[in-house]
This record gives sequence, structure tokens and C-alpha cells, in this order.
Amino acid sequence: MPTATSAISTKTPGGFGLTQADLPDLTEAPIDPHAWFAAPGAPVDASNQGRPPLDLEIGSGKGTFLAQQAPLEPEVRWLGVEYARAFWRHAADRARRHGLDNVRVLHAEAGSLVRHYLPDRSVRQAHIYFPDPWPKARHHKRRLVQAPFLQDLWRVLDDPAPEVPNPEGANPEVPNVDVAESAVGSENAPPAPRGCVRLVTDHADYFAWMQEHAERVSPWFERLPYRAAASADDGELVGSNFERKYRVEGRTFSGMILRKRADAPVPDRAPAGTTAGLTADPTADPTADPTADPTAHPSTPPRETP
Repeated sequence: MPTATSAISTKTPGGFGLTQADLPDLTEAPIDPHAWFAAPGAPVDASNQGRPPLDLEIGSGKGTFLAQQAPLEPEVRWLGVEYARAFWRHAADRARRHGLDNVRVLHAEAGSLVRHYLPDRSVRQAHIYFPDPWPKARHHKRRLVQAPFLQDLWRVLDDPAPEVPNPEGANPEVPNVDVAESAVGSENAPPAPRGCVRLVTDHADYFAWMQEHAERVSPWFERLPYRAAASADDGELVGSNFERKYRVEGRTFSGMILRKRADAPVPDRAPAGTTAGLTADPTADPTADPTADPTAHPSTPPRETP
């Protein structure tokens, strides 16, 4: 398996930031993302033995979640992906200033990274917090959380543990929560399970969309109640800048966890490193570049405030 470029770009803050230039040509995909970290360890194999867990955060903004969560789990490697260049630089420099050697922040398109570059079963969890809701109907095709993208995540997620116990009082029949009802702080947060996609939004229409697309991928994912991040303060789901800013306005935050069904049939998607075998989706733009990140649009500013 080709490795990711081990020499971090000199244009990035302190070696904690990576750019598209650090990704090889698609003909050399998939990559070994652990090569971006010190002491990458044994090569990736089907069981992912001998490697630290790798968590993926898509849309890291200014890096608040990474800066809070990574120190609590130093045994985990954290790869943040941020498309907005200014925020990417801020997040990477924040990791440098905090000395977070288990964090790297990549300036690239998340859709392309997941679909083409990451190996099978290489990611413990995927974190997607407050993605751009693209509220206009004609822009819905640009929303990140769609069935085909979730199918791609199924491939890169590690297989889950046999059992993930619910926290005390959680109702498995209620798969979504909001801050007012059941967010828990860091003292009560259970250990993070493997093979999960963690989703949070403040946009009611986008959450309904997420629920619809979660149902479309139900053969591959089981939907679970959301559990707050260990680094979140009391009453928070994530503890990001965005959440803290809009919490004071009384916004409702909704979340869910999608846990991989390890025994599910492999989705009809192309393997990493190819562009063939796209699964049709009614929201997809037939003229769009299949390697492009649906969240990337130069005329739309990122959601997280500078």
C-alpha cells in the first residue's frame, strides 16, 4: 500500500497541517494516513492490529473540538479535514501551539479523501459536526451527508465492538436528542465505540434530511442515540465554537450516531483509488465531478465564525 507523503508541506504551521499536495496521485491510492504521524507503527492490515486508533473529523473549523478531545485520548490519532484555508491554518497552528502530536489537519476535499484515499477499516470513528446545511433546495445536492457518502464511510470505518452499552437512562428507541433533553457532559460520557459516524446539526431541515438518508443506508448502519463528546461541557453535544455561539440564542441541536453493521453486504461503490461504480442517488448532480467534496463551494463562506 502506498504511504501518504511523509514530508509535511513547509507551507503549513509547524508540520501539523497537510495540503492536497501531501496526497499522491489517485493511481497510488489508497494511502497509509498513519505515515503523517510520528512513529507510524506496523503496516495497516485487515484487522488494523498494531496501530493506534484513527479518528476522522470532517469540517474541523478552527479546531476547537480537536484541541479539546485529542488530549483526553492521547492514544488516538486525530485527522481533521477542513476545506476553508483560513480555518485550516488556524486549526493546524492551534494543534502546534498545544503540542498535540496526535493531531493532523488536512486542507483538502473530504469526499475525495474518504472515497479515494482512505483504506478499508482504517477509521475508528467519523465526526461530522455542524456541516453546512445548504438551505436552498437547489443546493441540497451539495450537502455532505448523503447516502452515497455514508456508504463510502461504511467502507473506511473499523468494524464495531460486539456490544456498545447505552448510558444509564438512554432510550434506544429514541434515536435523536437535543441539548435540552439529554446531552451529557464529560463526566458521564461513555467510552467511544468503534465503527460509528457521529452527526450533529442545528438545522432542523438538514436533520430531517440526515434522518432520511440514514434510513436509506439502514442495511449498512444501525441508528443509535447521540452521546455527547467526552470533552463537551455540561449541556453541550460537541463543545465547538459554533455550538457555543448559537447556544445562547436558544437554538436546538440535534444529533445521531450511525454504527456500522459489520456483517452487511459491501455497498455497490467503487473501491478506493477509482472513480467507477458510483451508486446512483436522486440528489446527485449528474454534471458534478464525482471526486469533489459536495461541501466545497468557493462562493459560500464556512459556517464557523472567524
